Amino acid sequence: MKAYEATQIYFNRAADLMDLSDNMRRLLSISSREIQVQIPVELDNGEIATFVGYRVQHDDARGPMKGGLRYHPAVDLDEVRALATLMTWKTAVVNIPYGGAKGGVAIDPRTHSPRELELITRKFVDQIHDVIGPDTDIPAPDMGTGAQEMAWFLNQYEKYHGYSPACVTGKPVELHGAEGREEATGRGVGILAFKLISRLGRKPAKTRVAIQGFGNVGSFAAAFLAESDFKVVAISDISGAYFRAEGIDISAALRHARENRGVLEGLAATEKITNAELLEADVDVLIPAALGGVITEENAPRIKAPIIIEAANGPITPGADAMLHDRETLVLPDILANAGGVTVSYFEWVQNRQHYNWGISRVRQELDRVMSESFERVWELSQERGVSLRTAAYIIGIGRVGRATVLGGIR
Repeated sequence: MKAYEATQIYFNRAADLMDLSDNMRRLLSISSREIQVQIPVELDNGEIATFVGYRVQHDDARGPMKGGLRYHPAVDLDEVRALATLMTWKTAVVNIPYGGAKGGVAIDPRTHSPRELELITRKFVDQIHDVIGPDTDIPAPDMGTGAQEMAWFLNQYEKYHGYSPACVTGKPVELHGAEGREEATGRGVGILAFKLISRLGRKPAKTRVAIQGFGNVGSFAAAFLAESDFKVVAISDISGAYFRAEGIDISAALRHARENRGVLEGLAATEKITNAELLEADVDVLIPAALGGVITEENAPRIKAPIIIEAANGPITPGADAMLHDRETLVLPDILANAGGVTVSYFEWVQNRQHYNWGISRVRQELDRVMSESFERVWELSQERGVSLRTAAYIIGIGRVGRATVLGGIR
């Protein structure tokens, strides 16, 4: 199943309960603009390579569009369209004044030099700079990109439009980035994990957690959970998965990754297992924090965790989601669980517009407030309507975007 088709299944499931008209469904489903561009670059060896870049702008009824820029070989228009749609509902669920967008370039950043990545980034900006900006569409880091790519993006954009730090978020702090932005998505996952188990009457010290993915999101989530007394028993990355029943020393794992080019291979005091075994481990909380579509109808019957927190975008396919729901597995959906990143991106954008910087304490305090309030609203609606947390989140997001669309009028 294609990524966009999966998002529409969740959308229609909520829309049916809302009695949303066919006209409004169509209006909210179709992207406002979809862009595909060619990016020719001279590689370090002198060869000319041509890459394909995308930017999809889904909806701006509630404010300028917002969404990350992904560098991954599997990037295509369908995936970017799906992620842009998710961003519309995500920003609405946490009630920040944005719409949804997403971008990507179909490359493997690990196979390119810094010079090549800089050229690709700058040429991508050349192609789209006239349809993005601080009041239109604000990119941010995503899979395969980070603060450095955003610094190049900002510099290239400003060559056309002058000083404009709010045109992109996730920048280095030295270039008007926000303290706490790098940790934000993982920290948000940790905040909501704590809120969720508290609602269920569980204690962190007696909660075993497995995290698939130890990149930016998974590593910060693991650090937050370990500091909050959760027992993280399994983590993984491209080199495999690592298990310790008594709990992994996350500080040591972070240090090992830093010293080993970001890879967990050879992590001491752990048993190496497969990623499939991690997903099916006997734990209390499973956090998929890597690619989408890792829990399918094939492996869903073997998932033992009674709680799943979607740190990645779309890690559970719709068919698997239905199976897990029938088994009463509690799933905290991606459009809420991983919204910490866009929330702190919003804080960065606000600071840039005001030319005033917040401290890390204020960023964390505001993130906790937004995530906690959003979780409580989704939880309460789920209980009131007798629906899953995913459907409740979609009802809230669709409702807010739909009302903004009607109030603004079709012009």
